[in-house]
Amino acid sequence: MLGSIIGDIVGSVYERRNMKTKDFQLFSPRGHFTDDSVMSIATADWLLHGGECASFYAKWGNSYPGVGYGRAFREWLWKKKHGEVALPYNSCGNGSAMRVGPVGWAFQTKEKTLEAARLSAECTHNHPEGVKGAQVVALCVFMARQGRNKEEIRTAVEEEFGYDLSFTIDEIRNEYGWESRFGYGALCQASVPQAVVAFMDGTDFEDCIRNAVSIGGDSDTIACITGSIAEAFYGIPETICKEAWTYLPNDFKLIINKFEKYFVL
Repeated sequence: MLGSIIGDIVGSVYERRNMKTKDFQLFSPRGHFTDDSVMSIATADWLLHGGECASFYAKWGNSYPGVGYGRAFREWLWKKKHGEVALPYNSCGNGSAMRVGPVGWAFQTKEKTLEAARLSAECTHNHPEGVKGAQVVALCVFMARQGRNKEEIRTAVEEEFGYDLSFTIDEIRNEYGWESRFGYGALCQASVPQAVVAFMDGTDFEDCIRNAVSIGGDSDTIACITGSIAEAFYGIPETICKEAWTYLPNDFKLIINKFEKYFVL
């Protein structure tokens, strides 16, 4: 699950200062974890301990406020914090897709993976596109760690979920952004396909992350999603792991170590 967090940290610098090149400093002194990492940790915590995933999103979200949550999710967190009823709000934002990476590691069948991805999304992002985005990412991670090749993953995404992956990162780099023909870049349907293709076009873990950042738009989230898949397919170089570790608080490290010991190693 560290791949998700690495993508988030790397992309955090460029979310509002988009890059249109793969030639950039991978770890900037200005880099930091955002809501993408916090919610990925929350998902891992849920998978480790069970219960309702919403309670883990509320716990971690309210422990780390002000790290980039969307308005609707901030309101949901406020209600949770104050004991009010916090209902899902029909979002198709990519928040459901950026936090789901750990689900792809936690189950031994596709069916259980997709069901857990649905549960992880629906407590907030219960719009069909929000659920789809989470399920696509979880399926990609699951298939990658099972040793399936890229064409098998591409075919599964296109045939089972209807995403169009018939473009390359080089083809869309100049036109893609927060607003483009693909739609608003913070929505699942306008960012998850791009994140998957950034993985498809990559040659190793780092190249996948560079692909994701280089198209602009919601850079931290796209790179987070790409990183989650790329880790399962390629693994992560030790030097990159060590550098990322320096950006993380101890409670993150504790969950990551527990999760990797239980589900990955």
